[in-house]
Amino acid sequence: MQKNTTPCYYGDYLQLDKILTAQAPESARYANEAHDETLFIVVHQVYELWFKQILHELKAVMAVFAEAEVKDQQLTGIVHKLKRVISIQQLLNQQIAVMETMTPQDFMSFRDYLVPASGFQSVQFKMLEIGLGLKSEYRIDFDKNSFYSRLNEKDRNFLEALETEPSLFERIEKWLERMPFLQLDDFSFWQMYHNATEQMLNDDASTVAGIEQIAEPERQLQLAEIERTRAKFAALLNEEKYQQLQQQGSFRLSQRAMLSALFISLYQEEPVFNLPFQLLTCLTEIDENLTIWRYKHAMMVQRMLGTKIGTGGSSGHDYLKRTTEKNRIFTDLFNMATFLLPKSELPVLPEQVKRKLGFYFGPER
Repeated sequence: MQKNTTPCYYGDYLQLDKILTAQAPESARYANEAHDETLFIVVHQVYELWFKQILHELKAVMAVFAEAEVKDQQLTGIVHKLKRVISIQQLLNQQIAVMETMTPQDFMSFRDYLVPASGFQSVQFKMLEIGLGLKSEYRIDFDKNSFYSRLNEKDRNFLEALETEPSLFERIEKWLERMPFLQLDDFSFWQMYHNATEQMLNDDASTVAGIEQIAEPERQLQLAEIERTRAKFAALLNEEKYQQLQQQGSFRLSQRAMLSALFISLYQEEPVFNLPFQLLTCLTEIDENLTIWRYKHAMMVQRMLGTKIGTGGSSGHDYLKRTTEKNRIFTDLFNMATFLLPKSELPVLPEQVKRKLGFYFGPER
């Protein structure tokens, strides 16, 4: 049944008259139009459209986590939206292959007309990075000094104001800190985890010490590695040591948030933890896809420019390579594997805790 009172026409609905006339090659203003500049423009316009959709999804996610309480029912929609973001990112990463059909000489035919325009000036991409949690203090030094310098005053003021607002990383951290299951009646996840890791490491040390076929130098190396692992586990559970590692940049999440994420990851099969685990996995994948995008972009720039500087004044490929390694957001979730235990070593949760984490139906009355 038709509900609209005014007929909707395809071209008008999509405003194709605006979209399809929005490609104006700069090279045509000075000489013969460079054929591949249209491809260059279209690819970047498509990027910006997908950035808009990603920001649309993240805005809805942020609105939920801004609330004092996040209901379990809301997590289904959150995970769905984040998975959509991941699918878009995968498409963006594939799109670089279309750009790479352009040869370096094809790019050179119009590149110099674009100075000083640069991807540095993509306000939406900066909104995405800031919104996820990559604020100025966590960027590489070049970014800290030049992140805003290539923007006009309006865009710079807008993004500087955005930096003062809580990011998704900060919202997730607060949500994890509110998880009630770390301490429940006489149950303490901290103590249970400490006992389990100590038992596992003691067993490992006994095994290494008892194998006669291991040469003594190799035995000492393995025992030393076990002790280093023991120190990492101990720092995770010691508030003072954890804060020291936080100040050194080893951790970004608070200790309580980190332990909550660890509890969720260890016992991901418990019904209440299933959606939170999917959420943490999505955040990891979003960060990973961003890293892949940076890497592919760096490789493409090296292929197109070699060692030339970028149009925005950066060191081109070298700059992009460093952002790939350093401009990360959810590294704590990646490093979580350091502290996971094999399923065979996981302590059985007390019955009263399992009831809280599961679905139980009482007798009919």
